[in-house]
Amino acid sequence: MLLKEEELRREAVKLSAYLMAISARTAPKAKGEDDIEIVYIDGDEKNRISEEMIKIGKEKGIYGFVRDGESLKLSEAILLIGVFGCKPVKLNCGACGMSCEDLEKAEKVEGKDYRGPNCAFKLIDLGIAVGSAVKFASIVNVDNRIMYRIGTVARKLGYAKADVVLGIPLSCTGKNPFFDRKNGKK
Repeated sequence: MLLKEEELRREAVKLSAYLMAISARTAPKAKGEDDIEIVYIDGDEKNRISEEMIKIGKEKGIYGFVRDGESLKLSEAILLIGVFGCKPVKLNCGACGMSCEDLEKAEKVEGKDYRGPNCAFKLIDLGIAVGSAVKFASIVNVDNRIMYRIGTVARKLGYAKADVVLGIPLSCTGKNPFFDRKNGKK
């Protein structure tokens, strides 16, 4: 078998994403309740998300969507990590602004980008899972960046079902495409 570097990198990113998913899945969760969703995306689906981000950015005049969409074009793949946060862990901490009983009964509303209200502990679980995943990527030198905008667009396009979703684009080239980005200001 002969693999050229481009194919090697593509396979390395995919393998890294799979192992990142394990890191996210095994990350600690409040009360041991796992409500995390993990989705791997590459190829045409990744490009669809990128194009939709650019379109949204241009339509709404939000440069960050255009910038992040352009960065996404340069990636090999995306790992989406989300949480079904509308289900409380029943600690009655009040961080969401209500009791767990009221949160459970509350109407689930599609907001601008996410569905809510959400349990604060579920959102913390999401942060720990995402942090665990990107830590693994860092260990194996896969370039990545946690992007809110990828998660919102992927969710709107139906690639993820979780209430709150973050996207992690992945790349392994000579230059990290997710940093040293233009900010859109002149």
